[in-house]
Parts: sequence; C-alpha cells; structure tokens
Amino acid sequence: MKDIVLKPREIVKELDKYIVGQEKAKIAVAIAMRNRWRRMNVQGPLKDEIYPNNILMIGPTGVGKTEIARRLAKITNSPFIKVEATRYTEVGYVGRDVESMVRDLMNSAVAMVKSERAKDVDEKAKNAAIERVLDIIMKKEKKYTPEDKSYLTELLLSGKLDDMKIEIETIKKPKPMFEIIGGVGLEELQMNLQDTISSLFSGLGKKKSINVKTAIEIFKQEEAEKLIDMEEVTQEAKRRVEQQGMIFIDEIDKIIGSETHGPDVSRIGVQRDLLPIVEGTDVMTKYGIVNTSHILFIAAGAFSLRKPSELIPEFQGRFPIRVELNPLTEEDFYRILIQPENSLIKQYKALFLTEGVELEFEDDAIKEIAHISFEVNTRSENIGARRLSTVLSCVLEDYLYNIPDVENHKIVITKDYVLNRIQPILKSEDLTKYIL
Repeated sequence: MKDIVLKPREIVKELDKYIVGQEKAKIAVAIAMRNRWRRMNVQGPLKDEIYPNNILMIGPTGVGKTEIARRLAKITNSPFIKVEATRYTEVGYVGRDVESMVRDLMNSAVAMVKSERAKDVDEKAKNAAIERVLDIIMKKEKKYTPEDKSYLTELLLSGKLDDMKIEIETIKKPKPMFEIIGGVGLEELQMNLQDTISSLFSGLGKKKSINVKTAIEIFKQEEAEKLIDMEEVTQEAKRRVEQQGMIFIDEIDKIIGSETHGPDVSRIGVQRDLLPIVEGTDVMTKYGIVNTSHILFIAAGAFSLRKPSELIPEFQGRFPIRVELNPLTEEDFYRILIQPENSLIKQYKALFLTEGVELEFEDDAIKEIAHISFEVNTRSENIGARRLSTVLSCVLEDYLYNIPDVENHKIVITKDYVLNRIQPILKSEDLTKYIL
C-alpha cells in the first residue's frame, strides 16, 4: 500500500469526522504529518538532519487527546502504539524498559504490512486452499476420479460441500510458557527464545475432523504464509516505523518528580531513560536495529497537579510544540452525541437494529443527556466525554435488557424518559459517584 499523503486541511477535515472541537490540537498534528512528507522530499543530506517537532498535549481526561493521535495514525496509515509512561521504570527498578515501546511499534508495523500482503495474495491462497481440500475429499471418497474434479470444484464453490466433514493435519505452533524477568533487553531475549522454540516444533502436525468451510479458511492462512515474503515485509515495516512511526505517551505528567531520593527518583529516571529514544537512537528488535530519530512522539497529560515546566529541561526541549486542549462544554457533549461518524447514538442505533428495532432520540432527549453528563462531570470527577457512555448506558439499560422479548419495532427516547431514568440517581450524591 502506498503512503497516504494529505494536506493539513484534509487531515483536519478527516479528524473532524470523529472528534468535536480541539482545533489547535488538530492543526498541530496535521502540520507535523505534512512536515514528514516535506522532509522526505528534501534533496541532499539535509534531509536526515530535519527532525520531527514532537508534540505535548495538555488537557483533562476524556477531551480527545488519545483519539486525535489514534485517528491521525489511521488516516495516514502510520504504525502507531499508545503507551502509558507509568508502565516504565528507571533502569535498575523492576518494570519494562523504555526501549520496549519501539519493539512494540515494530511488531505492530510488521503485523500491519503482513496483513496488507495477505490481501494481495488472498486469491492465490484461496485457490491453493481449495485444491488441498479437493485432494482430501477425493482421497476420502474413493468413488471420485480425476475427471470428477471440475464437478467437485463447482459443488465446493457453490457452498454445497460446506458442512462435509474431512480430516486435516494442521501445523502446530506451541507457545512456550516461560517468562524472563530482569533488566534492559531481556524482554527481547524472551521473544527470540520463544520464536526459536516454536520453530523447532512447528513441523509437528495435529489431525482433526472439521467441515470443509473451516478447512478452506485454515488452509488459506497457511498458503498465505508461504506466499508472503517475510524479509520484504520486515524491510517495509522497518521503513514505515523509522519514517512514519508514531508513539503516543500518555500520563506523562505522572512521571514528574522533584526529589533526588525516595519514590520520585524513579520518575525522574524514566524521563532520563526516555530522552535517548525521543532524541534518536538505535534500538535492537527481533527484526533488526530500528532508528528512532524520525519517529513522531506525542506526549499527553492532564497536568492538574503538576506543570509541564516541572519536566526536566532536556525532556521539555524534545517536545517543542505545546497544545492545550479545552475542557468540554455542554454544547460539545451535544455535538459529540450527534456529529461524529462513530457517535454513541449511531452505535446504539446499529445495536438495536440487530434486534429488528428502530431506535430514535428526540432532540430534547439528546440535549438532556448532554446536560446531565456535563452536570455530573462538574459535581464529581471530570472524566470528559467518557461520561456520555455512562449516562447513555443507564438511560437505555431497560431496553437493552428487554428488547429481545418485546414486539415493538420502534423505540423513541424522549426528554421525560431520560429524566425518569436519571433523576433518582442524581438526587443521591453518593450514588452519583458510583453509578454515573
């Protein structure tokens, strides 16, 4: 698949389909992605000297920080992973080493490219799988001769043989049940040992009886594996990681510490361990050495108790673009419920439709759900747009439970119904904390 190249305005337009508001953040990431394309088109050695301007997103939870990064990666077909800074600990402390995020990104890229290559060879793999199934059927049913193969093929393609039971031998790939616990680099050693042991036993087959339809799918996967050039996949994955990779580091404010001893020293240590990765270094992965110089890093945090200026100076310098995301308003909640292509209301309508029921919301009902969500966020913990899921689930709970057994083919949610469902909970402050 070719790299997807979009203008900044086009990227923002695509992000608008899924994320309400936060224009500054959208523009910042759109510019960052376009700058990548610009760098790739720079002539001469200067090209390698142009580094990405990493972004620091500042804003409360649930306002769209992660969603912007995730959607951006999907729009541009970039390898992407999200990690929490609190998963990592300073070298010498128990925990994952920071280099593992690059290995995870490389694994993700390999899976992405392999999936694309599988689609390219899908037809060949399916034809080879059908041939294998036909051979098994002809050996099983002695009455068929080579002349009957075209007739059998016709039956198989029409689906008339889908339920026929045949015995196949599948490739068994055991997963070693062991774990190496230790310092930097031992995670990679564990993965390599697992792959080595798996390859030693991969030739051992296991016979089982399954229907023809399932056998074709199993054989198709096996044939695709044979047709895909893994060396080419690895090279392309490495190129994408180094030139287009994105790592989203969440909870970056949680690794701010001001002490030189005690628990905070580990937090400062994580920042210092992250520095070489963000600055650009070579990381050993099971697919070879990956350079991180041109990976785009987007760090994010609420910074409710700490300030970005409390990060160590070297780390601050590696995130020159600062974007503050705005807390969501009641109007934002209303727009989030109706505008995005994957809005919650559209999702619930699709879910109800699977039961043969048409779900409708009156506009006043949607506004009331937005109002209640905003109010609960104000009165208790502010979890941003995630509050909409909680409130909407509570509003629809009875219908979700009962619709398989009712005959109504259309349900209309009114403002009064929303209030009847939510008001009893809102009256109790204690209950609100746990239910909404």
